[in-house]
Amino acid sequence: MELTRTEIMPGVWLNHLRSDKFKTACMSLTLLTQLKRETAAMNALIPYVLRRGTSGLPNMEAISAHLDELYGTAIEPVVRRIGEIQCLGFYASFPEEDFLPEKPKLLQAASTLLGQLLLSPATRGGLLLPQYVDSEREKMLELLRSRINEKRSYSLQRCLEEMCCCEDFAVGRFGGEAECEAIHYQKLTRQYRSLLQSCPVEIFYCGRAAEKQLADVLRDALMTLPRGEIDYDMGTDVRMNALEDQPRSVEETLDVSQGKLVIGFRLGECMEDPDLAALYVFNSVFGGSSSSKLFMNVREKLQLCYYASSLVDTHKGLLLVASGVDFGQKEAAQAEIFAQLDAMRRGEIEEDELQSARAGVASDLRAMLDSQGELEGFYLSQILDGSECSPLELAELAENVNTEDLVAIANSVECDLIYFLRGEEAEPEKEEAEDGEA
Repeated sequence: MELTRTEIMPGVWLNHLRSDKFKTACMSLTLLTQLKRETAAMNALIPYVLRRGTSGLPNMEAISAHLDELYGTAIEPVVRRIGEIQCLGFYASFPEEDFLPEKPKLLQAASTLLGQLLLSPATRGGLLLPQYVDSEREKMLELLRSRINEKRSYSLQRCLEEMCCCEDFAVGRFGGEAECEAIHYQKLTRQYRSLLQSCPVEIFYCGRAAEKQLADVLRDALMTLPRGEIDYDMGTDVRMNALEDQPRSVEETLDVSQGKLVIGFRLGECMEDPDLAALYVFNSVFGGSSSSKLFMNVREKLQLCYYASSLVDTHKGLLLVASGVDFGQKEAAQAEIFAQLDAMRRGEIEEDELQSARAGVASDLRAMLDSQGELEGFYLSQILDGSECSPLELAELAENVNTEDLVAIANSVECDLIYFLRGEEAEPEKEEAEDGEA
């Protein structure tokens, strides 16, 4: 499978991946805009409001009935944050015509519906319907408020918010609660029209259709797309160093029975010319797999935590370590996490650790070829990073990563912030013990 990329309209790019492997085709349509706190919530809400109805299919019941007529075609809103670029739009999947008895023109029908959802929403007086805006706003508010219920992901987000407090990356893909509460249908309509005028549009397709056929169909579906001055001035601010000379520390209390320790690092100078394959393998050796140093030592051997893992954000240049610990084990677990990173800095990486990490990363990358959704996300990320590497090419590079590559990354990494979420009763117990000793 080879990706081709063509500008089919001003600021509208078609990324075409020809494949006979699947019995369904997938197509995504994504608007790109700079992530900003004041507009993130509005931008995120737009595809959900648009999915509620079009001028010809005015409600979700009508849309669902039409999708059923298209042999179970599915179209869903998608909102992502890739680095400091907010990506919003739709993801569609539909059966390949070759496998249907009547060979209906599903490619054209799905493309037409995507165009209608984007460009011909249900309106009144030229404005998005207030009942749809209010309903979707309340759903998004409920989603934002429910983040605190999942303490593991909540602690990761809080670490990012504190570590990147001076950067747009602190804003989540759905924006903030206060900004979401302030959304009004008139304001949202203005923002929607502004995005149509100025956003670059990325369309990804994976299926059997020829590129020229698809391009012609999409031009027809998007012919009414208004285009003004396209805003290509967007990107991600990659900071090499920590905000302060010493790692910052943030501690919060909630009603939890297990502490959540998250350590945020900047990847540092290795992000000047990032080697994605080496970064993936580094993360796998450090904490990104069940054979990693964090899992085998901090969790299994020393039993200092319930879980310990790491993840890298190669767009923003961040490394996060997340661990669940007993409140009294926080310092010991933290010290051992840093000890494992120091071991990698000294080159203390066993051959079987390296081989397992290389094989695991390469296997995961090759497995993308079996999932259209994974391929769509991979190539969108590659486009925003300005990379032309395929999953297979990246897998081959991963298999050739050596110890020196990992040592260089480890020595580039710099701790920025340590976040700890503890239970509300942990501190009073400690104070009572101190009073008794006095």
